[in-house]
Amino acid sequence: MGDEQIVFNGRYRVIERIGSGGMSVVYRAQDLSLGRTVAVKVLHENLTDDEGFLRRFQQEAHSVANLSHPNIVTVHDIGQDNNRHYIVMEFVDGRTLKQLVRLQNQQSQPLSVSLALDLGIQICAGLGYAHRANLVHCDVKSQNILVTRDDRVKVADFGIARAMSEATQHTVDPQIWGTPHYFSPEQAAGLGATPASDVYAIGVVLFELLTGRLPFMADTHTALALKHMHEPPPRASEFNPLVPHQLDQILLKVMSKEPAARYRTGDQFGRILSAYRESSLQATGPISLLDVEIPAYEHTTAVYNRPQEVDVPAFSGGDIIIHPGDSRSAVSSSDDTGSNRGVEKGFPPDRDWVAIILGILAVAALLGLIPLWYFVFLAFSG
Repeated sequence: MGDEQIVFNGRYRVIERIGSGGMSVVYRAQDLSLGRTVAVKVLHENLTDDEGFLRRFQQEAHSVANLSHPNIVTVHDIGQDNNRHYIVMEFVDGRTLKQLVRLQNQQSQPLSVSLALDLGIQICAGLGYAHRANLVHCDVKSQNILVTRDDRVKVADFGIARAMSEATQHTVDPQIWGTPHYFSPEQAAGLGATPASDVYAIGVVLFELLTGRLPFMADTHTALALKHMHEPPPRASEFNPLVPHQLDQILLKVMSKEPAARYRTGDQFGRILSAYRESSLQATGPISLLDVEIPAYEHTTAVYNRPQEVDVPAFSGGDIIIHPGDSRSAVSSSDDTGSNRGVEKGFPPDRDWVAIILGILAVAALLGLIPLWYFVFLAFSG
């Protein structure tokens, strides 16, 4: 029976195979009940023999099905047809970031910094939403990120990646799991993934978008893991001189070896990228965003100032407020006193009227002594 003749559970009729990998085969199919085009990802049978993995996969798929975000591939259904376990997702008419990078390499030109930033911010938005729902992707890579024809990002493969990451070493072949080109140092060391691990992987993806290559390359999985664990990452500008220094610094921070040195969630990283993009559009010159620490899921306002004569209106990058052209005192919170707000707007501080009145009285008293001194002078001179 050919692929085009397969109908899963009498509902999903396969149209064509559109992809395959170490864990699954992906089909474009027709949902006969709702009349829409969907993507059906069918797990390889060597994975479905493990009941523990299947249980974890179903749990994760149910969790991902509850996510509703424009930058996450929507999960419609999960099911089983004989020994074929599948997950039904929205069909994304586009290509993966890996395909986009390869196309740019063929044309011998990397993506523009502007487009790379836009794609990175969307990746952060999708993963940040999942992080708020206490979900970690565990396998963020350019192959798992789809881009539509209008440059909308869709992050895919939450359920499989999460279930796979929790599977035991005895039941999962490392060759199936894939090469750890995007793995964080802690994942390379065999530790569990956290939102900060996803942030590291986003940094690797953004590095790849900007340079057309990965930060670490090696002949074996072990050598690659050791590089992630111990070798400092290169600067993106070494391979693409158009990458600004500030963006170099941001990427080095998110690819730090220690999770605590990175931004902790996709939302935090996305706010930094958004603020950087806005600052680069509105003004030139150095701006430091690397030491911003925003507690997870708490609203905090931070203000930065650059001594510059150009009066550029303040802009908001998420919860970060930057005044590019303000060389006066910074206002560090939205509940400052009225006098501080006056200073920010360029108004002089309130005058101390008591001191002014006392000064006037003192001057008047001195002037009143002049006639007395005059009469004393006449008395002694007579």
